[in-house]
Order: sequence, then structure tokens, then C-alpha cells
Amino acid sequence: MKWIYGKQDWKTLERGQENCFLMTNYLGGFSSMTMIGSAARNDHALLMACTQAPNCRVNLVHRMAEQVEIGDRAYVLSSQEFADGHREEGFRYLSSFAYEDTPVWTFQTEGVEIRKEMAMKRGANAIGIRYEIRNRGQEECRLVLTPFYQFVPKGQDMEEGQELAAGDGWISSNGLRLYIRTNGTVSGIPEKTETYYYSYDACDGRREQGRAAGIHEISYCVKAQEQGALEVVYEMKSSEDTAKQMIAELKTFRAALAQQAGFRSELAVTLSKSADQFIAKRESTGGDTILAGFPFFEDWGRDTMIALPGLCISTGRYETAKKILRTFAANEKDGLMPNLFPEGGKEPRYNTVDAALLFINCVYLLYQATEDADFVREMYPVMERIIENYRKGTGFGIHMEEDGLIAAGEKLDQVTWMDVRVGEILPTPRHGKPVEINAYWYNALRIMERLADVAERAGGDYGRLADQVRISFEKQFWMEDKGCLKDVISGTGADVQIRCNQIWAVSMPFTMLDREKERRIVNTVFEKLYTPCGLRTLEQSDEQFHPHYGGSMIERDMAYHQGTVWAFPLGGYYLAYLKVHDYSKAAVETVKEQLEVLESALREGCIGQLPEIYDGENPCSSRGCFAQAWSVGELLRVFEAVEEAMGTGSLTQIKIEAK
Repeated sequence: MKWIYGKQDWKTLERGQENCFLMTNYLGGFSSMTMIGSAARNDHALLMACTQAPNCRVNLVHRMAEQVEIGDRAYVLSSQEFADGHREEGFRYLSSFAYEDTPVWTFQTEGVEIRKEMAMKRGANAIGIRYEIRNRGQEECRLVLTPFYQFVPKGQDMEEGQELAAGDGWISSNGLRLYIRTNGTVSGIPEKTETYYYSYDACDGRREQGRAAGIHEISYCVKAQEQGALEVVYEMKSSEDTAKQMIAELKTFRAALAQQAGFRSELAVTLSKSADQFIAKRESTGGDTILAGFPFFEDWGRDTMIALPGLCISTGRYETAKKILRTFAANEKDGLMPNLFPEGGKEPRYNTVDAALLFINCVYLLYQATEDADFVREMYPVMERIIENYRKGTGFGIHMEEDGLIAAGEKLDQVTWMDVRVGEILPTPRHGKPVEINAYWYNALRIMERLADVAERAGGDYGRLADQVRISFEKQFWMEDKGCLKDVISGTGADVQIRCNQIWAVSMPFTMLDREKERRIVNTVFEKLYTPCGLRTLEQSDEQFHPHYGGSMIERDMAYHQGTVWAFPLGGYYLAYLKVHDYSKAAVETVKEQLEVLESALREGCIGQLPEIYDGENPCSSRGCFAQAWSVGELLRVFEAVEEAMGTGSLTQIKIEAK
């Protein structure tokens, strides 16, 4: 799907900065700017490299100042806000911006048309920029570029006195060297420092100013009635790649992704290509991983296990899924999966109760798709250790109680996905028996029972324990008067809050409630929590509901799971809706129609991507990470379900398992 924007979309600089693009390089590096080419965040960069995949990111080329000179007249083409209040407003000469596989800008002034296109190279810290100049005017034109560099770790600012050094075909600072190749003329200039204003950081209470420096300019002339092309390639390892080659390779690669996924819906095709942007190499383990979100997050165990089924299995990338699962299996400890893989020789953090249970679910979903019994046999011992440790008790208060249900959390440890902690405050305390964790627990027990023969292992008492869990779960969680489930069993008022976590008690492959109760849950979630952009984390009538997400970090954290709309639970909702309506033609058409609104979501924020969150009251503008892995993954699963139901009519038998 090709996204096209025109002058109506940047009537002002503020409107032009509402949307951005994203390209990634499989190493954790990325390129992201607004659609008018400005840096509106300190994390925006023309080239954000990653020196050790996937987390050691360095903002090398922060932005590119651009102007075209025609005769004795100069027109600034770049756009940027500065800390002193002045602005570059090159968007006035920008006639179009398009994004499909690469970002493309078209500028026009005085008969000169400049088409700019960029691409990152997969597996390299490299970016190619190509300016195609068509001079239909009567005077020679000269395109002048001034790159502004930072050479600092992502999120940091240039230090006072930080020096930039340049030589023949390279520039360096802070011990890093960046190679530059161009067919233009490179000329040194007195060092010029700029201080920027980051409007999208200011509104969220983040660092609102930053600096970058330029020490040379690149120029290229085109005579009247002629045309030419200026190329600039930045790379950390020298090569012979041209920008034109890099652009062509990226388009070919993304076309192959779409073909492999095999979706018919244009929206699903777009998401299948966007899914790849989260998959990255992990140098420390030698495998692959999933980055949770751009521009803020690294790879998290919980996010990986939620995102993997959609990003990898629904798109047919089975070998990638195996690599990721093997990485986590090799790092299982006391039945827990790493929630964070830090770099620099530090030990992984295991503060998550759901990642290990969802690991078991991922293995099962992969087996459903591939029937790869060898992989099940490889993973099954790890799965056994997970169940064993959850039963006897492991870290962070995770243990099975006498009723067969799982309790988790202690002190200030937040181990579910609603995990914010503000100093000594837990905005969403869920210590006790969380509803989704016990849904995952039951699902895992049934999977162990189901896959025991495949793995050629004894089935143990998984089935008996699952029966006990089902009885205890219904007895303790079901609220007949509200027609839905408690959020947690803790003995506090938080227990009866209506939250989105209950939807996974309906959407998992193996579930515990009868069909009528499941249907009532889906209806209650729709009534109290559903929006076209995602599910609210708390119903609006609750006194703890926060309508807006923004402001200082403490303000954002206090609202994060207290009503804020999250996109990824929408996947669970749609899958649950299809299930309780037996994948009927009417249900499939309803979901298909409701999915159409995603086109507007994909146009807003990060183009072609789905964000992390929206405001709870009126979810119209994306917040948090502008591209979130589990948002994309969970919606891809829905598209897969809809298309399979429409194509074969057999999804009921494939997706709905016996209790």
C-alpha cells in the first residue's frame, strides 16, 4: 500500500511533523524523520546506527539541511524547529511525500523539481540518499546539503567541546568513524552548531532541546534544461554500494516479505512488511530477537512472546521464529524467560510471569503451522521445567497455590504487562492471581498434555491439573452480575475493576469457560473497553480512569495502564469475537469491516506502522512508541484468521480447540 501525502497535510509545520517514517537495518539501527524531513524528537535521526546489535545505538547523522540555489536566489528545502524560536520551512516547496517501501519527497520551485529517496541497507549501518534533479528552468541550479552530526548514544546530547574530525571520505567523533561517499563536491565549512526544539519530546516531558554540528557541505550543479542525480552514502564499513542499489535492494526484499506472507488484504500486506522492522540480530546470543518498539524500546521477553505469533508465524517466517525461541530457551532459568537481555556482560533480568507461559504457547502455535515434531521435542524439556518451577515456586513470588491457580508478585515487583512502578508507587498493583496469567497457565497445561505424544514424553498429570485450574478459575474469577471476569484475585478493590486482561481468557487456544460466559465477556469488553484503535485498560466510569496520556514521566506512568488505549489487545478481542460466533460469515464480515479503520491508523503517526498506545478518552493521536511490535503482530493474527475463514471456511476446526 502506497501512502501519499500532499500540501494539505502540512499546512503548518506542526501538521507536517505529525507523521514520520521508519526504516530499520536488522541490527537495531534505524532511520526515522518526520514526513517533512525534520527531527521532532531527540530520537529522530537520518542514521541511527547500532554498534552491537540490537541495543547499542548511536545517533550519527541527526538531520540534513538542504537548499537549492537558482541564480542569485536560495530556497531552503529542509524543515526544522530551533530552540531560539526560528524555523526552516522548506515544506512550503514540498509538493508530495510518499511511503511504500522507501520514503520519497518531491520538491518544486522555479521550474526545478527535486525527487529525494532514501534506503537503509539490511545488515549494515548504512544509508543511501539519492536526489534526482530535473532543471526545467532557464538558469543553472545548485543543490547544497549540510549534514549535521551528533556521534552520541541514542537519547543523549552532544557534549560541549565534542570535536568532529574529517578526512578524505570519512568523519569521526567519540571514537567512531563514519564513511561518506558522494558524487557531489564536498567542501569544508567553519563548524556550525545548531540547537533544536523537539516538540514531540516537549509534550511528553522529555528532553526538549538537542544539539548537532556540521563541518562540511555537499553540492551538485545541474545546468538549465538538464537533469542529474546526486547520491550520498553513509556507512560504518566501507563498501561500493550506491544509493540507487540500496533503494532497489530494499524494495526487492520487502516485496519478497509480502509474497512469503501471502496476504490478500492490502492492509495486511503492509503490516507483513512492517513486521520485519522489529526483527533484529542479537550479537550476544548469535540468534534473532524482536525489538519491542521504536524509537524507545529494546527487546523484551514478554513483548517478544506476544508479538512472535503474528510477526513470524502468521507471515510464514518459521525459521526466524525458531531462532528467536531457541535464543530464549537457551536462557531459561528456574522456569522463567528473560524479560530483558542487557548488553555489556550483565545478567538477563527475569522479572516477568507471562513470558515463560507464552513461550509454551508460541511453540504450540508454531507446531500447528509447521507440524515440526523435531522442534517440539527440542523445546519440550524447557517447557517441562517451566511448568515444574511454576508449580513448586520460583522468583518474584511466582507459584501455584493449592487451588491450582498461579499467584505472582511481591514487594515492589510488577511482573505482569501492567508493570509500571513510580518510586514506591505501583499505579496498577496486580499482586495475587492475575486473570490473564491463569488463562495462560491453563492454556500451557493443555498444550503440555497435547504435545506430550509429539515430544515422545510422558504426559504426567497435566490434564488433571488443568481440570482443577478450570474449576478454580470459574469459581473465583466469574462475576455473574457484571457478566465478565475479575482482573485479579488479591482481596482488594482492584479485583473487580473491568480491564482488558480478561479477553485472553477467551482468545487463547485452550480456554476454561462455557460458550455463553465467553460471549458475555466479549460483549462486556466491547461495551466498556473497545475503541477502533485498541482496548481501554480500564473502563471510563472507574474513578481511577485517566483520560489522557502525556506530560511528565510520573504523569504518563500514572496513566499508562489506567484507561490508556493499547492497540495490541485489539487482536485478542477480534479473535475472541470470531471464536464466540463460531467464525460465522456475519462475524467474519463484522471484523473485516471494523479492521478497515486501521487504514487511518496506519496513515497517522509512523506511516505503515501501528503505535503502542492512544489517549483513553478520545483515541485519535498515537502516543508512546510510534511503532510497536505486539500491536502489529496481534493485528496480523486477526487478518490471518479472517482471510483463512474467508478462503477455506475451516478456521473453526483449526483455531478452536476442545477444552
